[in-house]
Amino acid sequence: MARDARSWDESDVRIRPNKKGTRPRTKDRPSHDDAVIGRIITVDRGRYTAIVDESSDNERIVIAARARELRRSPVVPGDFVALVGDVSGAPDTLARLVRVEERKTLLRRSADDTDPIERAVVANADQLVVVVAAANPEPRTGFIDRALVAAYDAGIEPLLLVTKADVKDPTELLANYVSLGFPIIISRTADAGASGIDARSDDGLSARLDGDAVGQLRDYLDGKVTVLLGHSGVGKSTMVNALTGAERATGGVNAVTGRGRHTSSSALALKLSDSPGGSWIIDTPGIRSFGLAHVNPDRILHAFPDLEPGTETCERGCKHDASAVRCGLDSWVADGHAGEAGPARLASLRRLLGADPRMEAQEAKELGTVN
Repeated sequence: MARDARSWDESDVRIRPNKKGTRPRTKDRPSHDDAVIGRIITVDRGRYTAIVDESSDNERIVIAARARELRRSPVVPGDFVALVGDVSGAPDTLARLVRVEERKTLLRRSADDTDPIERAVVANADQLVVVVAAANPEPRTGFIDRALVAAYDAGIEPLLLVTKADVKDPTELLANYVSLGFPIIISRTADAGASGIDARSDDGLSARLDGDAVGQLRDYLDGKVTVLLGHSGVGKSTMVNALTGAERATGGVNAVTGRGRHTSSSALALKLSDSPGGSWIIDTPGIRSFGLAHVNPDRILHAFPDLEPGTETCERGCKHDASAVRCGLDSWVADGHAGEAGPARLASLRRLLGADPRMEAQEAKELGTVN
């Protein structure tokens, strides 16, 4: 016989169990005060390799996976991160990466000048070594200028390294930069019988670099975190091998396309064993393009200190690009204040300020010319 509806109460209500558990969801996250701090040295397919307890008797390598709450946060070589779980570094163990510590600097790029998505390259670097070859592949001032803009925007000190100077005299290239005040190092293959440093790789290739150039660069690396950036085939990994004794794979240049072959597949931070504590060098894969969509156009001019004073006579609102009328930069360059390289430097600045969506892709194709 049916019960009277008035006789029902809460005790008669049955709640179906929640398949995902009965604990209420919360936005509160654990503070992980017991986490250990490590430095990311490389990232590969969702696994993060960190070094923990640097320069101590307990220094070790720990492999970690990123926590779910960090899935939208980029983690790159040079980052300091908080690790929990199994941080022993024993074989077949996996820690959990739960926090990225505050960064001192962050080098970024975009795919091209119209891509709104920025890509983190390395974190906490003190200086950027822009690596170009004097020839094979031919150097491009467009790439150098873009790298300088990204370095200045990130607060990283730049340095220019020109390799293969024994193949072609780099004087014409250097005329664009010698007056800018940042260090320039010229590297070449050591002559027979001359002092040099062997840089060998695990693919059997080897080179003997001029010892003076390697020594000069090493002096700039002491006590700093340095990132090397350049196209494939310019000799980044060869120089890294000479500096660290590592065996990063090296490769040549395609004779048909004039492009270097990609050999380094991921950025890798290496510690300089015979340098003061904290001396790190980060080798990055060769890049095809370096977009600056993330950089405010007003800050691009700061990467051209030889031209910037010329803007003082510009009319208010002058954009300094190719369409600007009575731009002070024209008279500044015409009067020789920017030196012999002034016209080329101004053209490069205006290419960056008036970024054509096709500009970076076109630059990537013109490997046989200095633009």
